[in-house]
Amino acid sequence: MEYQEIPRNGDERSTLLAFLEWQRETLARKCAGLAPDQLRIRSVEPSTLSLLGLVRHMADVERGWFRATLAGEDVSERYGSDDDVDGDFDHVDTADVDEAFASWHEECGLADEIISRRALDATGKQRTGREVSMRWILNHMIEEYSRHNGHADLLRERIDGATGYD
Repeated sequence: MEYQEIPRNGDERSTLLAFLEWQRETLARKCAGLAPDQLRIRSVEPSTLSLLGLVRHMADVERGWFRATLAGEDVSERYGSDDDVDGDFDHVDTADVDEAFASWHEECGLADEIISRRALDATGKQRTGREVSMRWILNHMIEEYSRHNGHADLLRERIDGATGYD
């Protein structure tokens, strides 16, 4: 798996999108080549954090920020709910790995379509009613992936010793 080069002198939009894609690719790389049971391995008690949980979580995060907030679609989370806020992480023991990855890829594709039709200054509304720009959402998504990719790096090292870009 090769990373796409992030432009060093690109405009704001192309730079933000390249960083977002790089972060998505990093999560995919951290999960690559692992068996379903390896993807379910938890970090340390009492945490329910796992690579599969991270993939499910990021599917819900992509869905929430781009489809619900920015595009105003009436969609609920795939894996969590108000009554089960950590469902994305908690219910991986019997979760379908292929379905989780397909859902994540689908949500990334739908997010990309939404992004392609909007300017950076376009806004959406959070559930709280607070207005937020696509620029802010893109920056937040890069931060969200970055933080969770740090978790993924540690999880992968625990599973099979792979580190860095492995």
